[in-house]
Amino acid sequence: MTGSNRRQFRPAGRARPSLRQVLRRAHLSVAVIAVGLAGLAMTAVGLVALRAYANHNLQLIARSMAYTVEASVVFRDPVVAAESLALIASSEEVSLARVSAADGLLLAEWQRPHSGSFAVFEDMLADLLLPSIVVQPVVQGQREVGLVEVAGHGGALLRFLATGLAGLLICLVASTAAGIYLSRRLVGRITQPLRELAAVAHAVRRDRDLGQRVEPAAIAELNELGQDFNAVLDGFEAWQRYLQNENSSLVHRATHDSLTGLCNRAFFESRMSRAVRDAKESGERVGLLYVDANGFKEINDSMGHAAGDAVLSAVAARLRAQVRESDLVGRIGGDEFAVLLLSLHERADALRVAENLRACMVSPISLAGGACVQTSVSVGVAVYPDDGLTPQALMASADAAMYRAKAKHKGAALSAASGDAQAPGAASPDREPSSC
Repeated sequence: MTGSNRRQFRPAGRARPSLRQVLRRAHLSVAVIAVGLAGLAMTAVGLVALRAYANHNLQLIARSMAYTVEASVVFRDPVVAAESLALIASSEEVSLARVSAADGLLLAEWQRPHSGSFAVFEDMLADLLLPSIVVQPVVQGQREVGLVEVAGHGGALLRFLATGLAGLLICLVASTAAGIYLSRRLVGRITQPLRELAAVAHAVRRDRDLGQRVEPAAIAELNELGQDFNAVLDGFEAWQRYLQNENSSLVHRATHDSLTGLCNRAFFESRMSRAVRDAKESGERVGLLYVDANGFKEINDSMGHAAGDAVLSAVAARLRAQVRESDLVGRIGGDEFAVLLLSLHERADALRVAENLRACMVSPISLAGGACVQTSVSVGVAVYPDDGLTPQALMASADAAMYRAKAKHKGAALSAASGDAQAPGAASPDREPSSC
C-alpha cells in the first residue's frame, strides 16, 4: 500500500477540528495550566510560611504557658495548672497542652475537643505540616522545675487552604473568562483572513470564478499570503483569457472561411439542421438559396488567383449585405454560396431575396490596380417544408434549382417548385464576366 493510499483511509465519524477550535483549546489549556501552576506554587509557599509562623507561634504559646503555670508547678497544684492551661490554650491554635513536674509527674493536661465535620482534616494537616510537639521548660530562678508540652491545631491551616483554593478557583475562572475573550479576539484576527482565503479558493474551485480576490489582512504574514494568492489568481485569469481568445480564434477558423469570412460548409449545414428541426416544432418556413458565381474560372484563368479571391470576397460581402442579421450566409465551396433564411412567411419572400442577390451583382467589382470586372450569380431557391422535409432534401432541391437556372440562363434565379419557370428579373440579358 502506497503512502497516498494510506492517507485516503481515515477513521469514519471523526471530523477534523477547525483552526479556531485548535487555537481556542490551546489558549485555554495554557491559561488553565499557568493559573494552576501559579496557584499551586503560591499555596506551597504559603504553607511553608504558615508552618514557620505556626512553629514560632507555638514556641511563644509554650513560653506563655510556662510562665503562667510556674507557681502551680512549684506548689504541685494540678487545679491551678489546669486552669492556667485552659485559659491560654482555648484561645490559641493548640490541640494539646500538658504540664508536668521535673520528676515526670503529670500535673495537668488540656485537649481541644473534636467538634465539627472537619476535625479529621484538621488533625491530618496538623500531623503533616506542624511540628509534633513543642517542649518548653518551666524555670524558677536558675532551676528547671517542670515542662510544658504544646501541640498545634490544624484549624488555621485548613482555613488557609480553603481560602487559597477558593482564590485559586476564582483566579482560574477569571483567567478562563479572560482567556476566552482574548482567544476569540486573537483567533478572529487569525482565522478571518484564512476564512476569506478559503472562501475565495472554494469559489474558484466550485464556480471557476477567477475574478475573486482576497481582501488585505491586518497580520503581515496573512496579508502576504493573500497577496500571493491574488497574484496566482491574476496569472490564472490572464492565462484563462488567453486560452479563451485562442479557443475563440480556433473555433472561428474551424467554422468560417478564411478568405470571405463567411461560415464554412460544415457550420452552415449544422445551423441548417437546427433551423429545420426548430421549424418542424414551430410550424414555420425556412428558405435556402443556393448561389453560384458565374464565370469564376475564367476570371481566375485570365486575371490570376488574386483577382479571383477579390471577386469571391466582393461577392460574399454583397450577399451578406442583402440579408437580415438573423439569416446566415456561407461559402459552400469554390464559387458556390448558400443563404439560410429563417422565419419565412411565404415563398415569395425567398424569391424576393433571390432577386435582390441577383440584382446586387450588376455593379462592377473593382480590383487592385484600377481594374474591374463584372459578373453575375445564378440562384436556386428551396423552401421547407414544400421542397424537402430534411436538410439534405432541401439542399438537393436548392442545388438542382440553381443548376437549372445556370443551364437555362446565367444570372437567373429559379425556384425548386417552379420547374423551369424563371423568377422575376431573371430575363435580363446574359452577361459573361467582362472587364470594365
